[in-house]
Amino acid sequence: MQRITQLAAHLTGASGPAALFRQSPDDVVICYAKRSPLTKAKKGGLKDARTDELMLEMFKAVIAEIPDPAIIGDICVGTVLTPGACYQARSAALAAGIPVSVPIQTINRFCSSGLMAVTTIANQIRSGQIEVGLAVGVESMSENPDEGGPPQSELVSANAAAQDCTQRMGWTSENVAADFNVTRQDQDEFAALSFQRAEAAEKAGYFDREIVPFTVFSKNPSTGERTRIKVTKDDGIRYGTTAAGLSKIRSAFPQWGNATTTGGNASQITDGAAAVLLMTRRKANALGLNIMAKFVTTAVAGVPPRIMGVGPAYAIPMALQQCGIGKEDVDLYEINEAFASQCLYSIRELDLPIEKVNVNGGAIALGHPLDECPPQC
Repeated sequence: MQRITQLAAHLTGASGPAALFRQSPDDVVICYAKRSPLTKAKKGGLKDARTDELMLEMFKAVIAEIPDPAIIGDICVGTVLTPGACYQARSAALAAGIPVSVPIQTINRFCSSGLMAVTTIANQIRSGQIEVGLAVGVESMSENPDEGGPPQSELVSANAAAQDCTQRMGWTSENVAADFNVTRQDQDEFAALSFQRAEAAEKAGYFDREIVPFTVFSKNPSTGERTRIKVTKDDGIRYGTTAAGLSKIRSAFPQWGNATTTGGNASQITDGAAAVLLMTRRKANALGLNIMAKFVTTAVAGVPPRIMGVGPAYAIPMALQQCGIGKEDVDLYEINEAFASQCLYSIRELDLPIEKVNVNGGAIALGHPLDECPPQC
């Protein structure tokens, strides 16, 4: 029946801006979207929290908002660096009070792993496999720092593009800056704007709507004693940041020639978690849950590894085409700020008004737990 409904909608021209606002009982909708505070790896409030503790707190926050966790048909956890991720995810879910009948899976698409968890659950709902699903993104970069991938077989590394996959992310940022003429000044000005927007949003209480306080262990570095603390705020936003101030920071990667990427115009290394609860509109209405948004589509695109950060410039047009809309029909864009170089390139390539992009700051200001893409409520 769902397939017949979708086909009928296609035949009647269910595309374009008007179609996005049509409502159907079979729509995939979002009824919960929250995140942890984002804190500096090795320094911030979550630095001593294990990955499974972050998952536990996120699961507990979700099930406190729904009538019965047994309604969840599947859970998908996006995580990049966590060893034994599925062991930890399953254990944390059970410890939080989610029934053993609720299955769980993990997914890894590097920085978009959290988004792919959302997509996976949405597609399961659309296909009729489940009616309710939970997508989670989690990363403790304090516990699991990014040390690069394992050595490649010589049979693989003989391919130049494959060999590029082993290079550090900073190298790709410098390649983007050099190839597409994104200057150091451009990057510093963009980064300053990210900090300024995040500062304004935090002062206005904007992030309070999306942050769930996390109660985790913190270790005294002198005694080793562990105590429970409540973490309630992001700690990466640097108030009063200016482009002039950022221009004084030394290059992070002088070994790669261009030397435009710095600790000030790149994303911060951060710990955090986020969760999105999805279900059919029919189920949300039956449960009396507030519907925050409607899931429409997802697009992914592959690009050369040496300039990996330019993916949004290719994926965004694909998503717009799938919806039958133009870029001017979108009011707000969120583009990951892994580096100012790649985010600026994507904005320029798509000719997007900067006023529409990352209006409350991005990963440069807030931080970037590799897979945890915070829901902007």
